[in-house]
Amino acid sequence: MTQALYITYTGLLDPLGQSQVLQYVLGLAPKHKMTVLSFEKPANLADEARVDALKRRLQDAGVTWHHRVWHRKPGIPATVWDITRGIAQATRIVRQNDIQIVHCRSYIGTMIGLAVKRRTGVKLVFDMRGFWPDERVEGGIWRAGSLVYRYFKRVERRLFLNADHVVSLTRAGVREIQQMPYLRGKTPPVSVIPTCTNLDMFHPVPVPHSGFTLGYVGSVGSWYMFAEVAQAVARLFELRDDAKFLVINKGGHDLIRAELGKVGVDMARVEIREAPFDQVAEQVGRMDAGIFFIKPVWSKRASCPTRMGEFLACGKPVLANTGCGDVREDLAETGTGVTLPSLPNGSVDMSGLDEALNQLIQLARDPRMQTKCRLAAEERFALSAAIAEYDAIYRRLAG
Repeated sequence: MTQALYITYTGLLDPLGQSQVLQYVLGLAPKHKMTVLSFEKPANLADEARVDALKRRLQDAGVTWHHRVWHRKPGIPATVWDITRGIAQATRIVRQNDIQIVHCRSYIGTMIGLAVKRRTGVKLVFDMRGFWPDERVEGGIWRAGSLVYRYFKRVERRLFLNADHVVSLTRAGVREIQQMPYLRGKTPPVSVIPTCTNLDMFHPVPVPHSGFTLGYVGSVGSWYMFAEVAQAVARLFELRDDAKFLVINKGGHDLIRAELGKVGVDMARVEIREAPFDQVAEQVGRMDAGIFFIKPVWSKRASCPTRMGEFLACGKPVLANTGCGDVREDLAETGTGVTLPSLPNGSVDMSGLDEALNQLIQLARDPRMQTKCRLAAEERFALSAAIAEYDAIYRRLAG
């Protein structure tokens, strides 16, 4: 049984960690001895009952969990502190437990993992999750050409050159990796494992309702183009008097209301709410279709929206935009959604919005659509398939 350490700067107590870290770790635990080092937000750690429940769940699965406090301030120095302390703790874990593989999520986790590899000789899996430095610039967080951006681009080079295996979320991301000049003749083995969905948790849950309900799940702001989503909702309400909009989101309710208000959306037809991860599928069951728009920028070629797999697994067709990972190909090839074209200036071409909305409504009315969406999720976003691929990577690296 392979001894593996999973390092994640995304906390297991975060919604994203629940969906995109915990599910993989629990799935790998029957086949490998899994240890996790995560960085948790102070507010989440303050919920002692939740922390204890997660500890018990992991212990029951045979997973050893180490967690550190995630520091937000003062910015870069706080992150440097986390990395430094993470390297020290991860090195101790590797040496004390004869760890063979360090599996690292995204860039900060892999910076810790690379330092540990250099100290101990373990194999390194770079689970990149996207081109992070460019995501920060294109999401408006960093300035292009800034010192911090240039530093992390140099870090990116080291991570790719020293990884024993790279995992990309998309085929489009792999094509970009293969074109990097410094990787010519040095490209490490790369696997495509998209953002996957627990199909046992996300499945069709029929919830009786009237009219047509468009749904949105997850974050807003940054590279999530909620202003364009609001435009689509406003037009949908003009086209259909019985249309409603349901949003499942944590922490962005003020922004959501503001963007919807700017385009005159009738808020009496809108519901905005939070939902625990294990209740999201029930809320998606109240929807007829899902929507999301993501900035069609270069970095997003390596991104796979979590919400797409969750919508499809619940039997719901999707309206999205092109220019993000493999979204256009996945929806077109499976016939489970509609895409609006992206423009060179990084916006979405809304000129065909009426036609796209009408197509989405027709898809949602199709009695075969629920089965079609579910099949697409099973073929392309099944958690079980991702776990099988990670298992194969671990076995190859462990020899």
